[in-house]
Amino acid sequence: MICRPEDLRVIIPVGGVAKRLMPLTATTSKACVRLVNMPLIEIAMLGLARQGVRNFIFGVKGYRNFRDLFDYFQDGLGFSAKYGLSPRVHIKYQPNEDDCGSADSARIVLEYYDIRDPVFGVQGDNIFDIDLKSLLEFHERKGGIVTICLKEVEDTEGYGVAEIDGDMRIYRFVEKPPRDEAPSNLANTGLYLFSPEIREVMRGDWVRDKVSKRERLDFGYDFIPHLIESGYGVYGYIIKKGWYDVGSPERYLEAMYDILAGRLECLQDFEGRISPDKRIWIQGQSPESLARRNRIVEMIREGKIEVEEPVLIGRHCQIEEGVRISNSCIDNYTRIGRGSVIEDSAIMDRVLIGENASIDRSIIGRHVTVSSSRDKPTRIHSVSVVGDNVWIDAGCVLFKAKVSPHLRLREFDYEGEVDSAP
Repeated sequence: MICRPEDLRVIIPVGGVAKRLMPLTATTSKACVRLVNMPLIEIAMLGLARQGVRNFIFGVKGYRNFRDLFDYFQDGLGFSAKYGLSPRVHIKYQPNEDDCGSADSARIVLEYYDIRDPVFGVQGDNIFDIDLKSLLEFHERKGGIVTICLKEVEDTEGYGVAEIDGDMRIYRFVEKPPRDEAPSNLANTGLYLFSPEIREVMRGDWVRDKVSKRERLDFGYDFIPHLIESGYGVYGYIIKKGWYDVGSPERYLEAMYDILAGRLECLQDFEGRISPDKRIWIQGQSPESLARRNRIVEMIREGKIEVEEPVLIGRHCQIEEGVRISNSCIDNYTRIGRGSVIEDSAIMDRVLIGENASIDRSIIGRHVTVSSSRDKPTRIHSVSVVGDNVWIDAGCVLFKAKVSPHLRLREFDYEGEVDSAP
């Protein structure tokens, strides 16, 4: 009997500090880094919930990951109300027990919640389009212990790579091989559909030995290769639609561009579209935010602000005359000064940007002040990433810079890692 989405348990392991996404993850769980004005994991959860999934469990490791996820999602009631999901979604969390990796996190959760249903494992920094009904049918037809969702990629660097036979059975799996040693172009997406029997495998001697020695027990590096070597049926299901591993600033921006352009089927629209034929959204619900929204729309129509689609602007934003925004996301409570230009960039919430600033293909974290003036314009470009709560003085130039949170940058040219003020 094919499992129904409502009977599926989705486990989302979230651990570690996500070094590749630094400094955005220096103070925030990677699953809660904001992308298109919401925590990035919310996008994947919404896509699954709209297909009937009602049970999510966060396999959290560490205080920061638990704090951010629990404080935002709690038990799922608010998430359900926000998107009108009925029956409601239920969200649970890994008990306060340290794990040795993503597979060990799943083991702990399976035992604690006595899970006897099929399990769908989702990585905390993944965004994807998937036909859940088709995946469940494929898994049932193959009869394996696990189905791994694979994606054809041009560059295998940084991915786990699978080699399959004519029946889609995976007979070789290599975690993050060098480009010239990759056995195929089929990347492991970190999406795993497990049969209920996986619980007994996780009770076996090999897993118990790993756990007792506190050795790493990761899905990609350890557990999946063990299943293949032990002769279990491990199959590959190729995703044809969108999938994004938001594991680096470059991949973050790529995901943002595609979502704004409508290339992710599970998130095609946002609140506040200003015209049916333009992918421009300016959000607002309360009287105060609607007043700000209406003012921005009026300035666009009068030609005082130039907005080139796709652009998403959040609630309570203030944008002055002469500003140009293209292919970018501006989060809530942001203020942009006269004559500034924002291109191909993400500006997170509560950012202050002065006059004549230029931000190009970069990410600005939360509660950042970018001082700038006509005499001393500030330039941030070339995939620069500014952490939360940073103050940047007028006249600074950031080129491929990574700025740690809570710093004040004096007038200077910055490149590379910036973890202390000059």
